[in-house]
Amino acid sequence: MRRTAEGLRDYPVVVATVAVGLLGGALELTGAAGAARWVVSAFAVVVALMQVRGMVEDLRAGTYGIDLLAVTAIGSAVAVGEYWAALVVCLMLAGGEALEVHAAGRARRELTGLLENAPSTAHRLGREGRITEVPVDDVAVGDRLLVRPFEVVPVDGVLESDGATLDESSLTGESLPVDRSRGEEVLSGVVNGGEAIEVRATAPAAESQYQRIIELVRQAQDSRAPFVRLADRVAVPFTLGALALAVGAWVVSGDPSRMAEVLVVATPCPLIIAAPVAFMGGMSRSARNGVIVKSSGTLEQLARIRTVAFDKTGTLTYGEPRVTAVHVAGGLDGRELLALAAAVEQYSSHPLAAAVVDRARAERVDVPAATDVAEVPAHGVRGTVDGCVVAVGSARFVARETSSAPARPPAGTTGVHVALDGRYAGYLALADELRAEARATMASLHRAGVRTTMMLTGDGEDVARHIAEQAGIDDVRAELLPEDKVEAVRTAAAHPVMMVGDGVNDAPVLSAADVGVAMGARGSSAASESADVVITVDDLSRSARAVQIGRRTMRVAWQAIGIGVAMSVGLMVVAAGGMLPAIVGAWLQEVVDLACILWALLAVRPSRAERAEVARVAADTTAAARSRAGHPVLT
Repeated sequence: MRRTAEGLRDYPVVVATVAVGLLGGALELTGAAGAARWVVSAFAVVVALMQVRGMVEDLRAGTYGIDLLAVTAIGSAVAVGEYWAALVVCLMLAGGEALEVHAAGRARRELTGLLENAPSTAHRLGREGRITEVPVDDVAVGDRLLVRPFEVVPVDGVLESDGATLDESSLTGESLPVDRSRGEEVLSGVVNGGEAIEVRATAPAAESQYQRIIELVRQAQDSRAPFVRLADRVAVPFTLGALALAVGAWVVSGDPSRMAEVLVVATPCPLIIAAPVAFMGGMSRSARNGVIVKSSGTLEQLARIRTVAFDKTGTLTYGEPRVTAVHVAGGLDGRELLALAAAVEQYSSHPLAAAVVDRARAERVDVPAATDVAEVPAHGVRGTVDGCVVAVGSARFVARETSSAPARPPAGTTGVHVALDGRYAGYLALADELRAEARATMASLHRAGVRTTMMLTGDGEDVARHIAEQAGIDDVRAELLPEDKVEAVRTAAAHPVMMVGDGVNDAPVLSAADVGVAMGARGSSAASESADVVITVDDLSRSARAVQIGRRTMRVAWQAIGIGVAMSVGLMVVAAGGMLPAIVGAWLQEVVDLACILWALLAVRPSRAERAEVARVAADTTAAARSRAGHPVLT
């Protein structure tokens, strides 16, 4: 009962319209038909004046007076004595707005869910294990936090407990719990499992992943698309045509009530309601798929994308070097060569050294200890392992150690060469591997109607072309500075252009593109702030899914508008022929509005073709990962 009362307070015009209807009906039953006419007519005129005020405010804000037809319908119905029809139009307008709010609220549910789950407090652990509850904004980097069972992790951090089972669905869409081990990164917004855990904060609340997503959601919720303004403009010729038909019916029939009968079924509520509901549905579904669309206008652009450009490092690739092959040139086998290299590289600070050590651990190779380790900056490292001198580094460094030319690694890879007691022993090929889903993503974009895929990178030509060939990219632009990337996007042959990137250096080109998409799961905050769309999951295929959702949203919006206009025109023609009383027409227009809203809500759900496309991309990605796993690293 309390919830019902609160709901009624949210829609006062609906309540007032029903109350006036009951009062008017009571007056007529008691024989006071004249009083009923005056009460109902006066109320209808008040509602019309409220609509006029709204029209004036819209005109001042730069939008057209879309409610002109509704005002005309009420006025003409009152003028010819069809006051009950005028009241039904009032109910239609007020009820349509209430339905729009309710439908938009349903479509918005996934977006607001993020805000509702935002943590406001954290449990800070003191030196003696004392727990203090503090506002989440007071958490500092380095603080130890206790996250109780089924609580939301308040800030980004590192897991201090031995292990944890986390629900990451609010960030990644992954429905199954994820197991994390000590030392792994834990993002804010994930939900802890059934055991309390300790987390060491690595970022304040304002800079944590969940807060960044929340800020993007806030921007998304209050946006309004150019497409909705297009619907406003469509309503103008619709209004003029309806007025012309109404006046013509009056002139031909000689009956002024015929004009009112036409106008009561001509209210352009489908144009007012359908597009916003469809766009909120599309934004809601995007959020559920790990794609935050900052403005509903971006959905319109996504639907029309013709060129998609990608950064390479961290976008098409994983953004970190990995050992892809071990090539031996002496009497050692692959495992032995990897063990020797890792033995000295574990003391190096070079980024490639960590990749060598990580591969040794992944292959469960026993890494021996090294002594007398000395690092030659920018060249390599040398040390003693089991009485043998091992040198690991660049081709030039190892060539000096061995007085021979090292082997050349495959195109697109970097060689970490190894010498043993002055003899060349082989190399480890390292590369920033192409994402398993990259090729499937390019194919999905082409099937969605994208004409050209591009790679814009600052890397060398050979590496760029190697990656582009693997991914199936049409156009490769290498050795570009940030300003060169901007120029490439602006001069692309087919617009609109979507740019996908993740780094700080991508921020300018993300801003310059018609739609900028940031890989926000691991990318820089500068890229996320400059982009129109942020992918919160470390999955490149979500860029293709964003285009598909945009197309689906636009298609549903136009269909909803088309259905409403077609039904309204049909009713107007019947009314012009004198076969539709004004009171019946007013109720039928309510049915038209409801049909438009229900159809627009289809944007919340994927189509059958979209579901098939997602399954196809997933299958292609799995096949690519298995194919890659079939090529052994150790030979």
